[in-house]
Amino acid sequence: MTDRRLHMKEKQRIVVKIGSSSLQHEETGDLDYTKLDVLVRELCNLRNQGKDVVLVTSGAIAVGKKAVMLPEHEKDNPIAVKQACAAVGQARLMMIYQKIFAEYNQVAAQILMTKNTIVDNLNRFNAQNTFAELFKLGVIPIVNENDTVATYEIEIGDNDTLSAIVASLVDADMLLLLSDIDGLYTDDPRRNPDVTYIEVVEELTEELMNMGKTSTGSSAGTGGMTTKLQAAKIANNMGVDMVIANSKDIKVIHRILSGQNIGTLFLAHKDDTFDLPLYVQQMHKN
Repeated sequence: MTDRRLHMKEKQRIVVKIGSSSLQHEETGDLDYTKLDVLVRELCNLRNQGKDVVLVTSGAIAVGKKAVMLPEHEKDNPIAVKQACAAVGQARLMMIYQKIFAEYNQVAAQILMTKNTIVDNLNRFNAQNTFAELFKLGVIPIVNENDTVATYEIEIGDNDTLSAIVASLVDADMLLLLSDIDGLYTDDPRRNPDVTYIEVVEELTEELMNMGKTSTGSSAGTGGMTTKLQAAKIANNMGVDMVIANSKDIKVIHRILSGQNIGTLFLAHKDDTFDLPLYVQQMHKN
């Protein structure tokens, strides 16, 4: 066990992001309650150790589509359909989370964000105060993008990026991205068998950033490796270590935080010149 991995035991404020594909049964698209239960138990156990925890969760739109039984041919319809499904799904998803968290005597809170939450100085200040107060109260915030109102101009677009923004906003010292892949490879392992697995990224070079592919293993998700590398760039520049790990076994959360060598570790290099609000404002302009 390396010193870098042992250092994980000292993390006190952790943001965990889980994607849509990790929460659903592949065969049906319905929620996987077993995984949800294990996820909540893991987070509550971290909270019981005195750590601050934030969950960034996907799945609202998918849950909403299932709830209203949206016909297959309508799933790519205008943004209003997506937003309507998000309105239904967000409430359902939160209800399920609240119920499971309550079983472990843990209070959870919902926070919905858009790009304006970060770009606007007053909004950002208020959001930071809300998170700070929730931590003081021992509450676990559950964060998602506000898909019900978000349009192209104000959307963040994917929860990998959102989780890095949240980690930066709350001064987290650890961001854990749970995905359908073991970590960072030199190419997409689903397409190229001759790839090299990267255990530790000391510095995010342009070459590494260009390794990102827009492919993703599931139609439910919105982020491939590109969004995860963008998340690493934000997190690392803001002084947050990040790990990408496979969500096949949700219990990797406590294993990683106990120092086990699981997933790809991106080491933080805090850049005091990195302007998060400006970066977020310009994301869709490139």
